[in-house]
Amino acid sequence: MQIYFLRHGPAGSRAEWSGTDDARPLTDEGKARMAREAATFQRLGVAPAVILTSPLARAQQTAEIVAGRLGLLDRLVSDDRLSPGFGSRDLAEILRDHRGVSSIMLVGHEPDFSLTVGELVGGCRLVCKKGGLARVDAGDSSLADAGDSSLADAELVWLLPPSLLAP
Repeated sequence: MQIYFLRHGPAGSRAEWSGTDDARPLTDEGKARMAREAATFQRLGVAPAVILTSPLARAQQTAEIVAGRLGLLDRLVSDDRLSPGFGSRDLAEILRDHRGVSSIMLVGHEPDFSLTVGELVGGCRLVCKKGGLARVDAGDSSLADAGDSSLADAELVWLLPPSLLAP
């Protein structure tokens, strides 16, 4: 299975936002950047069978922009497990729930994605910037054991920073 981890795009500053953090939206530049990135995803042939997003506004906006550009709005689903605090146990549940698909995109937050991807591929340290996209390929045994630290056949295929995705 191809697992895409997309960190939400640039959102407004917490210090300048008067609402709850859950409702903090993308900035206008964040929306524009994600639209440029979505065009790059299309050129790269990224076409997940399902797109799951955190319910937080900035992640939902990111997912809607990407799904719209890829013509996949009908495959977009909000999933509370992708809220801040997401980890390998949540990933294991999600992968079990979607076992029959060949690819999945998860839209969420830091530091959750970096920690989870690092654990999934054997303990490496990485950082997923706002708008960054990682692809991990996992075989059936990884899916069966997701959440276990011995995922020998999960491979980090790439981690693309937003500077490459939205020049």
